Amino acid sequence: MRKLINVFFVAAALMLTANIANAQQKFGHLNTDDLYDVMPEAIAAQKTIQTMSTTKQAEIEKMILEYQTKYKSAQDKEKIAQDKQRAMSEANKDVITKELDVLAKELQQAGQDLQDFQKRIEDAKTKATKDISDRQAELFPSVSKRLSTAIAAVAKEKGIAYVFDLSVTQGFNNLLYSDGGENLTAAVKTKLGISLAATPAAKAPVIPTAKPKQ
Repeated sequence: MRKLINVFFVAAALMLTANIANAQQKFGHLNTDDLYDVMPEAIAAQKTIQTMSTTKQAEIEKMILEYQTKYKSAQDKEKIAQDKQRAMSEANKDVITKELDVLAKELQQAGQDLQDFQKRIEDAKTKATKDISDRQAELFPSVSKRLSTAIAAVAKEKGIAYVFDLSVTQGFNNLLYSDGGENLTAAVKTKLGISLAATPAAKAPVIPTAKPKQ
């Protein structure tokens, strides 16, 4: 009986060891930032976004410059009005008063024009940001799909059950604990047909957010 019990426990231990071995999954990690920086599709999409951003930025900067010119003109008229008021006397009171009335109306209109122009600038910034965001939404899903397909293929080839993203863009949110692990970034680059020495693409400029000077 004791021998049977011993045999039973040995068999159970072997089964438990096998189950533990089967339960052990391989883990890997990669950096999607590094991959996006060298993927031809991502580089092409980024160049499109960069060109669009540069154009939008130039348009907004031109509007800001025009606003500043109009503002300077209004300031000059206000100074003229102040000078005329100081120069007013009983002899020229009627003439100066009429000129001040004209300047006052011009300044009032200039103030309204400046307010409207500033709103146009803010609306242009909002639209530029939305247009760029919409364009990104059009271009990058296909890039992301190709990358995820390559990652899945490499993981299957290497028998890896879980792959964690170490990219700064993701804020390391996909990694709770790491002790070693296999870096798949180079392998995925190869799967995508990208040279390991490929140069990352330039980043797109940011649309200016500062308000016009007053």
